[in-house]
Amino acid sequence: MLVLVAPGQGAQTPGFLTPWLDLPGATDRVAAWSDAIGLDLTHYGTEADAEAIRDTAVAQPLLVAASLLSAAALDASPDIVAGHSVGEITAAALADVIGDEAALRLVRTRGLAMADAAAVTETGMAALLGGDPEVTVAHLEKLGLTPANVNGGGQIVAAGTVAQITALTEDMPEGVRRVVPLKVAGAFHTHHMAPAVDQLRDAAVELKIADPAVTYVSNADGQPVALGDEVISRLIGQVANPVRWDLCMETFKKMGVTALIEVCPGGTLTGLAKRALPGVQTLALKTPDDLDAARALLIEHAGA
Repeated sequence: MLVLVAPGQGAQTPGFLTPWLDLPGATDRVAAWSDAIGLDLTHYGTEADAEAIRDTAVAQPLLVAASLLSAAALDASPDIVAGHSVGEITAAALADVIGDEAALRLVRTRGLAMADAAAVTETGMAALLGGDPEVTVAHLEKLGLTPANVNGGGQIVAAGTVAQITALTEDMPEGVRRVVPLKVAGAFHTHHMAPAVDQLRDAAVELKIADPAVTYVSNADGQPVALGDEVISRLIGQVANPVRWDLCMETFKKMGVTALIEVCPGGTLTGLAKRALPGVQTLALKTPDDLDAARALLIEHAGA
């Protein structure tokens, strides 16, 4: 049994889209998406520097575009799909809940709305290395911080105001070795993002929604979701609520997943899977050179 997963914000690097544009039809597809959302995805994916693609309004549509492009090249028929944070929009498109262009329009709205919300208060996020998850979560809540990403494998990302993040670096939870501030524009997946939820909900009214064609696993609680309307409702609400990737991986294990492929720009989620899902074969799509190995994995594991 094979799961296809899509990474979230932070996975992008300068020029990562470049090799994918050499594939047949890729340049035209990305150009059409760029026109549809009013953002030059080709420029940002090939020429822009790290600071430019860190911008939430740019990073999110760029990630979804790259993930969809690589998935199309793979031509996968997975048993399960899931995405981390903004990757949930990619997963919704991979499951045929919404179309590719609709996904790009929705993520463009998401990125702009979250950037606006982040500008209201100076906020940030930090990764905690080491420690017991229960002890860490309790300590974060004491400091007024949100465990915004509970990623499994001992990885938790805290989010809150800059003052709260600073307090965390001076008062770390027991067992935590290090607190690493992240280069993100705000406290994603917290109440600070509440204004973005309303904007996304308004945008979703225009969507043509279908029920998932394959099993879709949600970040909210790691559970499969069978109805398209619920998929969209959950990924909208997720903007202001924690990502429970740990629970997603527990579901993969319970469902008997034997292989995991992470679409471009792969690496982050395969790294988490290697720690949390021992025995599961993993593969990250970084460039088109990885496609043959990914197809071989699909043939061996999908539908098994």
